[in-house]
Amino acid sequence: MRLNQVRDFVAVVDAGSISAAARALGVSQPGLTKSLGALEAELNAPLLQRGPRGVGLTRYGRAFYARARAAHTELEKARQELVHLTGERTGQLSIGFGPLAAALVVPAAVSRFHQQYPRVEVRLIEGFAHVLIPLVRDETLDLMVGPRLPGHQAEPALKFRPVFHNEQIVVSRRGHPLAGAATAQQLAEAHWVSFEPRPVHDRMLAGLGLAGAREMIQCESLNVLVALLATSDMLAIASRRILALPQSGKALQEIRIAERVPSMTTGLYMRADSPPTPPAAAMSKLLLEIGRGLAAR
Repeated sequence: MRLNQVRDFVAVVDAGSISAAARALGVSQPGLTKSLGALEAELNAPLLQRGPRGVGLTRYGRAFYARARAAHTELEKARQELVHLTGERTGQLSIGFGPLAAALVVPAAVSRFHQQYPRVEVRLIEGFAHVLIPLVRDETLDLMVGPRLPGHQAEPALKFRPVFHNEQIVVSRRGHPLAGAATAQQLAEAHWVSFEPRPVHDRMLAGLGLAGAREMIQCESLNVLVALLATSDMLAIASRRILALPQSGKALQEIRIAERVPSMTTGLYMRADSPPTPPAAAMSKLLLEIGRGLAAR
């Protein structure tokens, strides 16, 4: 089995078709087809199903892809590390982050990183922990900055390093009918909007002594969540830091209930069993430095 065969197979699966993968790799389509055929012949198993809309994985292909992709990623990291040892600061870096990290730490970290590594191609992906953590696990992302969610179970494959802590509060629009609520029980009938999936949000409500939300919208956009809060009677459990953002400071307020919402910790997720490339190590250092500087504010 040759390394270029593994590369070709992973590229075809990721691209969804042989023609798209050939363009991405800069090789001919017949050459790529020949490489895939040789790989299947050596493994004595069909890996791909060809169809008019592209290619899909057979059950053998699904089993092989998980390992092949991880192996290809590790070999690419090894190649990048050797490149850096020769003094050439090139390569790729993929970072995932939640909306709060996007507003508070990522822009400054990326700006400083680019000064150190101007030739490294950086890919930035904003999303939520339940979506991005699996991408760190399968090494689509080099690292991710996001919260450790309530009920989170530690995974042996992942390493979590705290960056900053988030005091969680109940947030509403200014002038909300429940703005003067003194206890969580007064919020029992509220309509909620949440960054997190319902099980996570209901766990936070349970920490306040409330049953699960009667009505809830899950919103995976910071700007839309702020707009919904500002223009409706919805409530949210969110970081106190949301009130300091330009788009929300004048529109939103805290509802000061007696009960304390459990805090969340935002941190770095990385693979535990794979050393980071030099660019990933440099970026993680910057994110930790900038994020931990928030504690002093």
